[in-house]
Amino acid sequence: MNLLKLFHEMYLIRSVEKKITSEYPKGKMRCPVHLSIGQEACAVGISQNLKPEDIVYSNHRSHAHYIAKGGNIAKMISEIHGKKNGCVNGVGGSMHLQDLKVNFMASIPIVSSSIGLSLGAAINQKRLKLNKITVVFIGDASLEEGIFFECANFASLHKLPILFACENNLFSVYTPIKERQIDSNFKRYADAFKIPYKRVDGNNIENVFNVSKKIIKNIKNGKGPHFIQMDTYRYLEHCGPNEDDHLNYRNKNEVSFWKKKDPLKVLENKLLKKYKREKLSYMKKTIHRKIDQIFSNVLKEKYPTPNDAKKYVYAE
Repeated sequence: MNLLKLFHEMYLIRSVEKKITSEYPKGKMRCPVHLSIGQEACAVGISQNLKPEDIVYSNHRSHAHYIAKGGNIAKMISEIHGKKNGCVNGVGGSMHLQDLKVNFMASIPIVSSSIGLSLGAAINQKRLKLNKITVVFIGDASLEEGIFFECANFASLHKLPILFACENNLFSVYTPIKERQIDSNFKRYADAFKIPYKRVDGNNIENVFNVSKKIIKNIKNGKGPHFIQMDTYRYLEHCGPNEDDHLNYRNKNEVSFWKKKDPLKVLENKLLKKYKREKLSYMKKTIHRKIDQIFSNVLKEKYPTPNDAKKYVYAE
């Protein structure tokens, strides 16, 4: 496990999204953005154990998953700006990301809708006897949709090579989990379909990395689907670039507790015991220069034309 690389990947994701929060108010981005700030360890910890040929499906909060899998950041930023050079030609936006070169197949905003697609990918992998797996990132609210139960049952019955990666950030928009589910331990869902289950601190990158490494190995060895619950926390509003704690739907002590467990700060403090601060500072500056250049270039790109919008619309 290369802790420096894990820090680099998390810091890259955090920096891209921080840049989005600073640029969004300027009016250049007008599509909704669901940011992953605070949840980076979940995406990075799992993706660092995946091969390029492994498949990932994501949800509305997809930036971290896309970047962690190796998705083209410039094309992602273009997409968020609605530019023609975007990863889906500027017609999808933040919640419809895709980079087939790294097998990031799709992010889909409707809650739980990616689960069925990911199951299809896993079926194909098993039928063709490929040594690959599918990972589907879901939120805690996805466990309140019927499609999860149908797919978990089918995956277990047919021992499909799929990982249900659940990021439990404790809220479905403004509604806390205690008002939606009887318990925040999701083992009962996995047990119902005899799916191996692990629960980890989703803000502890080492924990996520080590546990998911074993899980992914098990899946590739033919042991069927697995479920990992990663408890984490988003820092910003459900949708948008701002903080929304003035709405008082989250307890201030709870917010403070999770920010003290910030995955970047915790890992950085550990790295500073081994590396000089200058090494990390240089890494950060290099990342910021790269991101600034990407944003600068994107603003010069062209928007799709009205005719472009007709290309992918079905008509009889």
